[in-house]
Amino acid sequence: MANLKEIRMRIVSVNSTMQITSAMKMVSAAKLRRAQDAITKMRPYAQKLQEILSNVSSSESNSTFSQQRDVKSTLVVAITSNRGLCGGFNNNVIKEIRNIVKTNQNVHVLSLGKKAFDNYKKTTMHTSEGFGETPYDIFDKLTFSNVSAIANTIMDQFASGKYDKVILVYNRFKNAAVQIIENEQFLPVLPPVNAEAQSNVDYIYEPEKTQILEELIPRTLKVQLFKALLDSNAAEHGARMTSMHKATDNAGEMVKELKLTYNKARQASITGEILEIVAGAEALNG
Repeated sequence: MANLKEIRMRIVSVNSTMQITSAMKMVSAAKLRRAQDAITKMRPYAQKLQEILSNVSSSESNSTFSQQRDVKSTLVVAITSNRGLCGGFNNNVIKEIRNIVKTNQNVHVLSLGKKAFDNYKKTTMHTSEGFGETPYDIFDKLTFSNVSAIANTIMDQFASGKYDKVILVYNRFKNAAVQIIENEQFLPVLPPVNAEAQSNVDYIYEPEKTQILEELIPRTLKVQLFKALLDSNAAEHGARMTSMHKATDNAGEMVKELKLTYNKARQASITGEILEIVAGAEALNG
């Protein structure tokens, strides 16, 4: 059994850790409220815009961003967090990308988030050409203008034929305790699920359909990427808050066990001292 001093030091250490995890939990909870409000407001708009884009572009075979090509090169946009201590949040993205690599050829990974960058920076799959010096720092300044610049580069590289398919991999926010990993095709634009029903719908275009698509498609793709980043941001704070809550609870249980061990060791030490005194007294009397 460890001596009393070692147990006391362990109790102090665990208490200190518990204070840190409790503080991190409260910080994540505060950030989660703002991030949740942002994605809740953005999601309906993004979904409706994506639905309109799919319906309009499904009948426009000449659209650059809706053309289906033989997939010879794939770009995977890996959206992770900049920091750890959020459970399996980042590992789930890495695992999903591994599955994509198994079913696709010539896969390249664009890291949006330092954890993805750290994982792929030394591999042949890593790419950041044309995206600036540090695209993985996007969460430091998560604004629509910064996301638009990345989306424009992705669209340009797809249009030029550098990539035939672009996939977004990120955690979708459901609630503070649940994050759902998403494997979402970004380019080419997918037709609507019920394409036959949509083909029977007549649209009146003002201005011309071609002009509408030229403006609508880039705008929608930028919104879709921004939504994915907002989803991941909210999911990260939810995952970290849940992880820190569990860590705090575990630390509390550990402190209880250590205190019980300390009390037992202290009682054993006192009992031993009493026995030594009694034995010494009896020896003197004898």
